[in-house]
Amino acid sequence: MFAALGGFVVRRPWWVILAWVIAAGVVIGLAPKLTSSTDEKSFLPESYESVRASDLRSEDFPQQENIGAVIVFQRSDGTPMTAADSAEVARISASVQARGIKDVLAVTPGQVSPNGLVQTSTVAMPEITDPNDETPQDAVEAMRKDVKAQVAGTGLSAGITGQAAQALDERESSESAGTLVAVGTIVIIVLLLLIIFRSPIIALLPVVIIGLIAPMATGLIASANKIFDMKADSSIEQLLTVVLFGVGTDYVLFLLFRYREVLREGDDAKNGMVHAVSRVGEAIASAAAAVIVAFAALTLSTLGMLRSMGPALAIAVFVTLLAGLTLVPAVVSLLGTRVFWPSKSWRVTPHGSGFARLGRGIGRRPAVFAVSSALVMGVLAIGALGYKANFDLAGSSLPSDKESVVAMKNLEKGFPPGTTDPTEVYLTSTSTTGRPLTPAERAPFEAALPRVEGVGSVTEAVLSADGRTAFYSVVLSDSPATDDALSTIKDRLRPIMHKAAPPGTRALVGGISAVYVDINRAVDRDYSVVFPVAAVCIMIILGLLLRSLVAPWYLMASVALGFGATLGATSVLFQRIGDQPGLMFMLPVIMYLFVVALGTDYNILMVSRLREEAREGHNPHDAAAVAVKHSGPTIAAAGVILAGTFATLMLAGNSTLSQMGFALSSGIAIAAFIMALIFTPSLTALIGHAAWWPGHGDTGPAGEKQRETERVV
Repeated sequence: MFAALGGFVVRRPWWVILAWVIAAGVVIGLAPKLTSSTDEKSFLPESYESVRASDLRSEDFPQQENIGAVIVFQRSDGTPMTAADSAEVARISASVQARGIKDVLAVTPGQVSPNGLVQTSTVAMPEITDPNDETPQDAVEAMRKDVKAQVAGTGLSAGITGQAAQALDERESSESAGTLVAVGTIVIIVLLLLIIFRSPIIALLPVVIIGLIAPMATGLIASANKIFDMKADSSIEQLLTVVLFGVGTDYVLFLLFRYREVLREGDDAKNGMVHAVSRVGEAIASAAAAVIVAFAALTLSTLGMLRSMGPALAIAVFVTLLAGLTLVPAVVSLLGTRVFWPSKSWRVTPHGSGFARLGRGIGRRPAVFAVSSALVMGVLAIGALGYKANFDLAGSSLPSDKESVVAMKNLEKGFPPGTTDPTEVYLTSTSTTGRPLTPAERAPFEAALPRVEGVGSVTEAVLSADGRTAFYSVVLSDSPATDDALSTIKDRLRPIMHKAAPPGTRALVGGISAVYVDINRAVDRDYSVVFPVAAVCIMIILGLLLRSLVAPWYLMASVALGFGATLGATSVLFQRIGDQPGLMFMLPVIMYLFVVALGTDYNILMVSRLREEAREGHNPHDAAAVAVKHSGPTIAAAGVILAGTFATLMLAGNSTLSQMGFALSSGIAIAAFIMALIFTPSLTALIGHAAWWPGHGDTGPAGEKQRETERVV
């Protein structure tokens, strides 16, 4: 099949290129804009309590003021606030409100903190119902300019924090991150390809081709999101950049290395490309299929951000696969050997390379290499025991110099950390007769609420218009995203208030801390569903490719070991050395899928070559030596480029993307240089022909002859 595809592309390269240009133009021209969301609550199913509480608020308290932002005032010299300072706060608050900024409903000065160091003004804004609506963020931007101008010369300093302010800083950070990631990705790919092939044409080839298909993939993703009403996480555009360029460059390398190899064996340029596609096409298609099904498994997640991320990345990889099997061969077949210009090294097979020596070492002592590589991954995996999840995607992911982060730290000098994001507690009547709540029903509930450990303060009850629901604003003693705050919600506040609700009523606990608790629960559920489904699907693909029931098991075991090593290294770096509160809560899911799927790419390339060499008549040890010699340069080059590409996420100045960048880049490095180059070939050499049972995919005419010889001996 792949030989036929290669023959068609080589015979009609201009048709293939024209078809891609037309398809890209149609998709880009008709596709809607790709939008994203940073609202964690919008990604949870309606069955979770925090979402039900939010729905109750919208229904029974449509006019309830939502604290969208908080202006934090303090004296520039760090001394306590004076009466004159408070008068200035009141004047500035009234002035900001008088400006009539859209979505700013009221600006209300608060009391000075008990220690006198801080005073706040709360900014009432409409509750965010459309995660793509940037009006609240624009309002904060306007307020910041106004407040900065008005505090000048007053002896006060001020900053704005809160949900809308964090969303604004996140938007600005993401915009700059996108530019940095895109530029860094292209620079790394071009430089590394120049070093590897010493050809400017090859260095620019992936950039030009992927530059064409990237807008096409984005357009298809945006169309799918619109059709299926999916929401994209705010980090999806940065991920798309590295996935398209990283995976796309991998597939270009797989093809070009094999193309160069067959040219060295004497094939002409045209037949050489057909031969390369026929030999490496199955490996590329299988590798892409493993990535696609791993990403598609995210559709089983209960979290909307992961459900939308999975199909988006799967679409990107599928488009990249099609380009790798059609567009890239078409372009290279037109260029012929000129693609390697000005280098002449493609004509001569190097002797005595490091990969040849590594292959010979693995062939002679596979047990030593298998045990050593397993020990390295096992030691790194120990660090995963200290893994902790962090659910504050907006606040903790921002650079420390962003205004919302600085203002929050200043706020905590005088007020409980939960002031900006109070927890919402509701007591609502479940009576079918429409009977309102009575004071007698509310009394024991209200008495129990402030006695819950971890609750800092509770406001007076606010009744709905029909009197059926009472709302209480609760400030926790701890910052909303901390483990202590989440423990307060999960272990104490919810159980106690559910129990305290009298017969005929129901208690609901909402707010951002409750959202984080529900996200934690959803992620735990996803671990037990998404991981196994992705693993089973990849094993099926491996089994079909290798016609074996044995090899998929130890290949997936090696990938699982690589996953543990990656999580361990990331946990140690960011939690112990970096002293961060935890890793982004969805990082293990993303990391598992990337490391498992993309790591399987390299395993597939290596094990395909192992089978090919066995079919040529080599015994298992010699097959490992030859496979490492020939596939080693490809896997190493692809691993370096893909790891470098993911590492560009660390340029974003955003701790969430930095964690993701380190985890994925180190995971790819482990998958390429330890797992695929050492562990897989050495273990396959140890297992021998049994690795291909029951299909004996290593048996070709020469391989069968070799096995007969071994049986005679």
